[in-house]
Amino acid sequence: MTTSVSQLDWNLNDPLPSLVFSDLTHLGLMSITGEQGRSFIHGQVTTDISSLEKDQWCWGAHCDPKGKMWASFRTFAIEDTLFMMMPSDTLEVDLPQLAKYAVFSKAELTNVSSDWLILGVAGEQAQEWVNNYFGDIDKAVTEIPGGALLKDGSRFIIVIEKTPSQALLTSINAPIYECKVWQALEIQSGYPNLAAAHQGHFVPQMCNLQAIGGISFEKGCYMGQETVARMKYRGGNKRALYILSGNASEAVTLESKLELALEDGFKTTGTIIEVVQSGEQVLLTAVLPNDTENSASLRLTGDESSSLTIQPLPYSLEDEA
Repeated sequence: MTTSVSQLDWNLNDPLPSLVFSDLTHLGLMSITGEQGRSFIHGQVTTDISSLEKDQWCWGAHCDPKGKMWASFRTFAIEDTLFMMMPSDTLEVDLPQLAKYAVFSKAELTNVSSDWLILGVAGEQAQEWVNNYFGDIDKAVTEIPGGALLKDGSRFIIVIEKTPSQALLTSINAPIYECKVWQALEIQSGYPNLAAAHQGHFVPQMCNLQAIGGISFEKGCYMGQETVARMKYRGGNKRALYILSGNASEAVTLESKLELALEDGFKTTGTIIEVVQSGEQVLLTAVLPNDTENSASLRLTGDESSSLTIQPLPYSLEDEA
């Protein structure tokens, strides 16, 4: 059964509709199985896989030996299989990097994106709908027939195998919208959905992974740990993830350049991590120098009529070292 996807006529400055279903085909799934699957991944990523309970999910990052991220991801388990969820283009490049080291362990890594439906549920009625369909849901991860339900604050991610997903899709008497609405909510959450274009560019703290529980500073060694730990205990990190909103008269992409307004002109700065655009309205996350003032004014290079301002993060960076 093919998911019919609609466009949501939603102004980015308006409140979210009371119930929204979003097709998350822009995200991919990597499965990790085998006798040493969990222990292998534990030794490769920033998060503590060994202590992850079946009713928990968490953020994490996979870094190169220099501590620069290949991927940021959500990780969770369904029965004995561990999953890593990340943008599809990132997964395509990240899996071979992990697989180079998996050959020395009894671990199997597989891109299983085509076998699963990933569906987002949001809005003030999301909890009510989820409870009505799946029963009372209050844990971060709940196993459901054919998959799992991830709770992220007031939002939910349904991860379900394609065959049992048919009954679910038939039961939804509402449009299923394209991923743009979900990406807007991810941006508003200050989440670092790293695209393949930015692999190898940023240490996890530059994308605020430490602020959303994506780095364990107590676990054992992992790829790039020395750099990540040095950023915390010795300082030196000069960048952070910011949320920007505003307007633009031209299409904005991850390749678009940002400029910071100064007293005597503009200076090129930062890197766009994720962006959604509705007409001239723009919402994006960007890595900027971490001394950028919240009152700063920015624009897009080549679009002199554009204007972007910094929005408050929904979490604190005060513990960052």
